[in-house]
Amino acid sequence: MDPVTLILLLFVVALVLFATEWLPVDVTALGLLSALLLFGLLTPREAFAGFGSDTVLTLASLFILTRVLLRAGVIEWIGAALARRSHSATGTLRGLLGSVAGVSAFTSNTATTAVFLPVVAGMARRAGLPASRALMPLAFASILGGTITLIGTTTNLVVSGALPATGQKPLGFFELAWVGVPVAVVGLAYLFFVAPRLLPARDAQLEDSLRAYLADLTVAPGSALEGVTLRESGLGRDHGLTVVAVRRGEETVYAPPASFRLLEGDTLTVEGPTERILAGKNTLGIVSKSEQKLQTGGDVRLVEVVVMPGSPLLGRTLREARFRERYGASVLALHRRARQVERLGRLRVQVGDVLLVQGGAERIDALGDHLVVLGDLTERQSDLRRAPLAVLLFAGAVLLGGLGVLPLGVAVVVAVALSLALRLISPEEAYGAVEWPVIVLVACMLAFGTAFEATGAARVLTGALSGVLEPLGPYGLLAALFVVTVALTQPMSNQAAALVMLPLAIGTAKALGYDPRPFIIGITVAASNSFITPLEPSCMLVYGPGRYTFLDFVRVGAGLTLLTFVVSLLIIPRIWPF
Repeated sequence: MDPVTLILLLFVVALVLFATEWLPVDVTALGLLSALLLFGLLTPREAFAGFGSDTVLTLASLFILTRVLLRAGVIEWIGAALARRSHSATGTLRGLLGSVAGVSAFTSNTATTAVFLPVVAGMARRAGLPASRALMPLAFASILGGTITLIGTTTNLVVSGALPATGQKPLGFFELAWVGVPVAVVGLAYLFFVAPRLLPARDAQLEDSLRAYLADLTVAPGSALEGVTLRESGLGRDHGLTVVAVRRGEETVYAPPASFRLLEGDTLTVEGPTERILAGKNTLGIVSKSEQKLQTGGDVRLVEVVVMPGSPLLGRTLREARFRERYGASVLALHRRARQVERLGRLRVQVGDVLLVQGGAERIDALGDHLVVLGDLTERQSDLRRAPLAVLLFAGAVLLGGLGVLPLGVAVVVAVALSLALRLISPEEAYGAVEWPVIVLVACMLAFGTAFEATGAARVLTGALSGVLEPLGPYGLLAALFVVTVALTQPMSNQAAALVMLPLAIGTAKALGYDPRPFIIGITVAASNSFITPLEPSCMLVYGPGRYTFLDFVRVGAGLTLLTFVVSLLIIPRIWPF
């Protein structure tokens, strides 16, 4: 079979598989790469070159650096700080959305949404706002911020990495900001003033992701809570924790009033999600005495375990059951669906209770059949003492790469090496932070782009397209490519859509005598901004908790997509002339 016909046939098959997801996208990409090798369309050196490319190494390093920031609690701290500054629900929500867009310009959209999800959900709950009015804007704000810098989304990096093979310059670090910032500003205004009128009013369903626990936490010397009232502490408003009781000496005050003044040594029984309790321990100077008494060495894990029938804990308090001595681990908190208003230390364990347990890896593995591990939350723990160093490494890599002092790939790889050497992250967690399906997809599609050019298929296809699109003129061509890219991002991944459209756009622009740059920028913006369906990972994170329907995204996302389209068409030709 003619090589051009063969690669166009493979191209169509890959499009169908990407769109239907009959196979995972990385498996489809590997299958495509295998076909290119078996049919002799690429040499092994050409096929595997993508796996060692700057783009792949930069992507992997950025995944790891984002995890370093999460482990240090940096993004979570930003959310809590913003919540403290505003006293109105509307102002708090708008401030958070603006911050989400800003943070997302430098970190993964999905990670940003995941970290801010409990912050925004808690804010909505305390302010009496329906969660559905806040969670979709959260996801959309994270997507809007991704178009501001080169590292804002993996799609931007993928496009930039693919450009040299087509004879084009890679994207500059802040090149996209010329269009990304206006798109983000207009998009945020839409989320502030229009989206609330279109969004349904539904309460959140956060039982699984934000399971409420009871925990006993003691005010340590030097704590930010020492000497302040509960109202002044912001435990509920800013940290999402409800104070159920306060024990001072032998006296216990249940449901203490907002004017109750806290003192060093007070033990607070608080209720809140896992993330809020862990964050409070790090930022407020409150400690779990059971955790302090536990002597562990080596690998320490944090897990959720459920109490099963037949457990020797049943009917006893944790102290009566001598949990720490029996299992060599400490219970930080307890979750019970029908919570009783009393201190954690007085609760008698029942079947189905979920315990938040911390201890050495060996002791966790030996908990026994009557305590079943539901999930490992070790990676959710954050340590703000490491935050300055984590921010320094991340900001240093971004500045050195953005200013051109070092190639971006070199800067982020060095930052990862330093993070590992300084033990900000373990090697195992670093490998786990990398989204390997994205890495495989990008490497394989870079190889496909090479074959697409080498066989002449790109020339044939763009020649046909140029004949059809020439009457539209440059603005019409930009609009058509933008719309097609947006359409492709709905059924397939953003990266795949961008890599499919890129050679077609460049080839068509050249055939019609236009500069390819504005069309490259248009495709990048279109591929990075996917709002019409909930298939974008950031949107999937809020889809369930916000109790949204598919049509909710269509109704709200269509308007935002149209605004993005209009702003892009107005700005792109002015900055990057045809």
